[in-house]
Amino acid sequence: MSNLFKKSAAYAFAIISAVFTFVPEAVFQKITLIPKESFEQFTWIYINISEINIIINRMLAFALVWGIVAVIYGIYLCLRKKVSMKGDNYQITVEYGDLLKIKKCKKVINFDECFSTKVGDAPADIKPTSICGQYLKSNPNLNIQSLISGSQLNPIKSRSKYQNKERYESGRIVPNGDDLLLAFAKLDKKGLGRLTRDEYLECLTILWEEIDTYYGQTDVCIPILGSGLTRFDGGSGASISQQELLNMMIWSYKLSSHKIKLPHKLRIICKKSGDFSLNKIDSQI
Repeated sequence: MSNLFKKSAAYAFAIISAVFTFVPEAVFQKITLIPKESFEQFTWIYINISEINIIINRMLAFALVWGIVAVIYGIYLCLRKKVSMKGDNYQITVEYGDLLKIKKCKKVINFDECFSTKVGDAPADIKPTSICGQYLKSNPNLNIQSLISGSQLNPIKSRSKYQNKERYESGRIVPNGDDLLLAFAKLDKKGLGRLTRDEYLECLTILWEEIDTYYGQTDVCIPILGSGLTRFDGGSGASISQQELLNMMIWSYKLSSHKIKLPHKLRIICKKSGDFSLNKIDSQI
């Protein structure tokens, strides 16, 4: 609401300033809201009724323009499906959509640190409704170990807390054609994905470097990482909203020295929900 108020007021002021500049003052004199007769009894007071009417008409004109602009801008905010941010030789767009249905781009698909592929309803399983779960169901013959070997990605020395499995550094990518398979959430003893805020930011730092290597002169589409079932540990980080995760991703990318060069861009794909909106993106970004 604050953004709507400020933006509509700014646009209305710009429009009405142009109107006052180019529309003759005589136009505002034609409408008489306060008749001269209303002040005839106050003959001892000098009042220029014409000037008062001009001031009132100008104020009403501004209010009318502001109201129209506010309605139009409000409709625009409700209907828009994309927000773009540009910087020196890079561009980010945040847009509503279905990541797996987008064409002509590299798509980041986030797995856990072990690149698990079992889809099911058990706590340690990949949920069928998640992006990773949907991806695995549409690629039933995916040989993740073969892809890992082909990319020459080596596991890190320490083992996962879940069943002592081999694990990979969060943020590393295994390419599979136009799909970039991402090692993301760390697993606890129950097989649940967990990260701290610092681990999340470190993962993003590595991810931007990996994307710079693999984007191949095309757009890269990525979901809001951590907005699904990933749990965040440590103080206030335990309740990071989807909106805050998005802002963290944008700030991290802007600060990174590794970026997708124009005319190609980073596209963050998200779904509209009650607690998330493109209109709530940090205004300072």
